Amino acid sequence: MHTSYHQAVAATGRLSSSDPNLQNIPIRSEEGRKIRQAFIAPAGYQLVAADYSQIELRIMAHLSADAGLLHAFSAGLDVHKATAAEVFGVEPERVTQDLRRSAKAINFGLIYGMSSFGLAQQLGITRAQAQTYIDMYFDRYPGVKQYMDSTRELARTQGYVETLFGRRLYLPDINAKNAALRQYAERTAINAPMQGTAADIIKRAMLACDQWLTSTQSDAKMIMQVHDELVFEVAESVLDKSIATIRELMSSAAVLSVPLVVDIGVGANWEQAH
Repeated sequence: MHTSYHQAVAATGRLSSSDPNLQNIPIRSEEGRKIRQAFIAPAGYQLVAADYSQIELRIMAHLSADAGLLHAFSAGLDVHKATAAEVFGVEPERVTQDLRRSAKAINFGLIYGMSSFGLAQQLGITRAQAQTYIDMYFDRYPGVKQYMDSTRELARTQGYVETLFGRRLYLPDINAKNAALRQYAERTAINAPMQGTAADIIKRAMLACDQWLTSTQSDAKMIMQVHDELVFEVAESVLDKSIATIRELMSSAAVLSVPLVVDIGVGANWEQAH
């Protein structure tokens, strides 16, 4: 089975996949896990799934230079737990799963430009409560708010935003009279530098891995890219050495103010590798 990857479809620069779309197989549902079990390594080989951990949040920490986020990632803290402690004013050890879930929704929601209405729907709370959460978040992480405000203003002025590596993403509707179009462009202006930088980093990692595989003739293949994840088919005889090399190449694909952490799983099939 061979998917087709497209480099010039997604506006942020992410690869997209079709015929079949291998980037859209669910991982949390029972059906999705069963489908992933059908991707099986040949005898004598294992599938290795290497996934960037919270890469867009790490890019946010780097771009915003927010002291709180930088500390959480540099200290290796559970960033959602740390956010919950900050936003809800409790000690880290008293953060419940519900509070962590709310903090996670805020962390990722803000990256995608989520409004108080969207956050309220996701958490099942009132819009006023959601706005209070967002205000508390920005109060604790002022660098993030400053970054978002300045990015929106820059986008309005120049009509585009850039990834960390200087790749431009144009926003023709950023000054549109139509409010819906303008607000969508503003959300894109916030998200595109992060998602676009993540796309740049994974492509740099793919190039580095390809160079390693080609130059060493290692008994391994890079077989799939699923956004922040690379999947390899690796001979059991070189498994440990290959995992160490993959981790090093992926974690050094960019130099950020916080570590690029790579989570790696191994299994006889794709589901086990998670």
